Formats: sequence, C-alpha cells, structure tokens
Amino acid sequence: MNPFLNVPFLPEERYVDYLCQCAPDLESVHFSLLHSRSLDSRIQLEPLPAQESIVTGLNRLEGVKKYALLNSRFYTPDLLTDHKNLKPVLNTLEYFLEQRAIQGIVYCDHYLLQVLADEAPVIAAQLEAVPSVNTMLDSYHKIEAQLAYIRETGFKMPGKIILDRSLNRDLDLLAKISLTLHRQFPSMRLEVLANEGCLPFCPFKLSHDSYIALANIDGKSQTHVINCDIGCMRLLDEQPHRLLQSPFIRPEDVDLYLYHVDTIKLCGRTLGSSFLINAIKAYRARRYDGNLLDLMDAMSWLADRLYVDNRMLSFDFANMLSQCDNHCDSCGFCRELFESIAHPKPMVIKDQRPAGD
Repeated sequence: MNPFLNVPFLPEERYVDYLCQCAPDLESVHFSLLHSRSLDSRIQLEPLPAQESIVTGLNRLEGVKKYALLNSRFYTPDLLTDHKNLKPVLNTLEYFLEQRAIQGIVYCDHYLLQVLADEAPVIAAQLEAVPSVNTMLDSYHKIEAQLAYIRETGFKMPGKIILDRSLNRDLDLLAKISLTLHRQFPSMRLEVLANEGCLPFCPFKLSHDSYIALANIDGKSQTHVINCDIGCMRLLDEQPHRLLQSPFIRPEDVDLYLYHVDTIKLCGRTLGSSFLINAIKAYRARRYDGNLLDLMDAMSWLADRLYVDNRMLSFDFANMLSQCDNHCDSCGFCRELFESIAHPKPMVIKDQRPAGD
C-alpha cells in the first residue's frame, strides 16, 4: 500500500514516536510555522514550541514530505507592504530549508504568495506552493487556473491539490475531476479532507476563517462565542441530525475514495496528540467502533454530550449520501438515521480540584 495519509505534526515526543511507527502510511505532515505572528488558519494565542524542537521532530520522519502552513484567510497589510516585517518569515523558511525539514507551503492568500516570491525568488523556487483546502477547488477549471497563477509566481508547482470538502459528497464529480486532472497532470496527486466535520456548504465558512485571522492579529478570540450564539454550533445544537450531512469521510470509506484520490488529509491539531493518535489509528485500520464524533475536528465539542455509533452506519453510507439532493425538508433520511444510531450521553461534571501531593 502506498503512503496515503497527510496528518498534523506536533513536536511532542510521544506523538513523534507514534508518527515514526506510522511512517509507511504517511505521505506528508503539515505544521504551524514558528513566527511572532500566527500565519495559519487556526487560532494561536499561546507561544509556539521552540523552532529547533519542530525541526528535530520533523527530521525524524524520513521519507515523509513536510508542509508549513501559511494558510490564514488574510494578513495585515503591513506584512505585505512593509518588507522588513516579512523578513522574519523568510528567515524561518530559509532555516527550515537549510535543515531539510520542509518541502513546501500550504497557502490561502495569494497576495502573500506573490510577495514571498518577489522578495525571495531563490527560496520560492525551492518550495512547493500547495493551495489550501480553503481555496475551495471544486472544478477542474478552478484547479487549472490556480496552477497557472502559481506558475507565474516562481514557486515550485505543487505535488498535490487539496480538493474542496463538497466533493466528498459528490462521487461522480470527484471521479470526473480526478480523471481529467490525472490525464493533464499525470504526476499531480489529489487529496481530500476527511474529518473536519463542518456543515455542508457551510454559510459561515468564509466569515469564520476571517474571524480566526482577526483573532490571530489582535490576540482576542470570540469565534467560539459567535458560533455558539449565532453560528454553526447553535444550528447543530438545535438540529443535531444535520451532522450526518457533513462531508466527512469515515475510516470505513477510505478505500472508496482512494479509487479517485491519492491521499487523505486528517485535521485536528488544536485538539492535541491524544485526539490525533486516536484518529490516525482509526483511519489506518479503516475501522472505528466508537463514537463517530471522537474523530471529528470541528464537531469535537459535541462528543461530550452525544454518542453517534459509527458501527451502525451502513457499509454504503458514503454512496448513499453522494446521491443526496439536499432537499432536507422533504426527505427526512438523515433525521431518521440519526435517531436510530445516536443517543445523548450522561452529563459528567469534571473534577477540577487540584491533585494532592
């Protein structure tokens, strides 16, 4: 079996030890680039680990490609216009290249890609520029255009394309795009994101990404409160059956997708190494006998209050959902299925008392 997983990297010894055991199944890892500003699309209010510890951990993963995340939705204009502010980012990229601990970057803001290429063409020429899943590439023409824009910057062409989440629930279109892309770009790999667990065609997505970028800029995060009060968390709390409409890919369905794509991306790095090890084990085994929500990133908050029995989902679950016409008001399939496989979990009050000496 070829390496098929792209997973988050955290510089924790226990987690790196586990990734080394998994190396034959790992195509790549992605990690947050150390810098005084947060450059990726997760809120980072706490200091990042030492740069040297990240490099040391990455270099233990022999034969696995490494991608730094520069995929925030946007950055402050001074990072793009005042080039002394860009210098630390370029110095960090240069250091990782010197240590042979990076093959490319994952980006979302094309302004950043262009200014990096303008300021450091030698560095750019050594790094693949991989469009983030948040660029929402859901058609061959979008992919072709994106590749043309990357080529004009001087960055290395990406070795893979991460497709939009929506294609996880449209297997016919996924197959069509895959066939066309592999014909036109035979060496290009395709990747899909498996366990984010966001709403289908989420109406909050672009705004949510922007609020994350804003939180990283001003150091204040209100995204959780906003989502609870008026966003996706409120909707799922009121209509939990809609989680089945999410374009996730179960471990049991991995091989179905590997007919069309080359790699499966897992997310959840802000949830810690225990969450990630559990998810990676499940996707490597192509089976999970527990709560489906234990594997989901964006819906992890539901796992403490709701049990969705993954074993009770049909073997052809992905095929069935790929036929969905999104006419939920007249269908009722997800609601009925949810009621048969899910139940509330008892409320547990966590012991917050300090441990005794």
